[in-house]
Amino acid sequence: MPVTTIADLTALLHREPGRPRLTWYGDDGERVELSGAVLDNWVSKTTNLLVEEFDAEPGTRVLLDLPGHWRTVVWAFAAWRTGACVVLADPAGGSPADVVVTDRPDRHSHGGQVVAVSLPALARRFDGDLPAGAVDAASAVMTYGDAIGWVPAVDPASPALVGPTGSTSHADLLADAVTAAAPQPGARTALVATGADVVTRVAAVLAVDGSVVLVTEGLAATLRADDERRTRLLGSERVDDPRL
Repeated sequence: MPVTTIADLTALLHREPGRPRLTWYGDDGERVELSGAVLDNWVSKTTNLLVEEFDAEPGTRVLLDLPGHWRTVVWAFAAWRTGACVVLADPAGGSPADVVVTDRPDRHSHGGQVVAVSLPALARRFDGDLPAGAVDAASAVMTYGDAIGWVPAVDPASPALVGPTGSTSHADLLADAVTAAAPQPGARTALVATGADVVTRVAAVLAVDGSVVLVTEGLAATLRADDERRTRLLGSERVDDPRL
């Protein structure tokens, strides 16, 4: 059956729970591999936080002021699981949001609900000053349950994504993502973690039962200049569809 919702997508991850689904390479050499079960676990915990801390539901706008990163994917999937709308527009443009998820909380110190995200995988707390009332994701997410509790029903007609090029409803989110990305079904695909559409490109690959190797823009440039290193990385990760 086709995957049409984020709930369908996370259920698909459990068909092969130990299979790598999202592998991240950072500029500093950090490598993080999330199996289907682990990715779903992160999404479940984060979904529970959004519902219990912020009453996230259809109509709630969640601004992701984050770089292309595996954590950005987790927060986008969690927001969609609650039926909320992910806002990817540049916060400098004044995009209104109910919740701001950011690795730069100092940019959002003038009111609003802020979640401060530490990007390193082993971070246990946010390394820096937090605005009053901000939630430290590094410590808060881990306190929530591994299985999704109560979540509002997703309204298919409500907006799921607002970005620089317009908006997409929950009903069209994954279908549009698959059409735009044209992923190879079941393939392990290497993607560059750049551009506002990185979360939908990852979702598109996973929706057709694939897996993703996500690399930073800086590392991708390095690999393009070093063919031997590029070949070695793609081979070690068993990439079928390199889009670097």
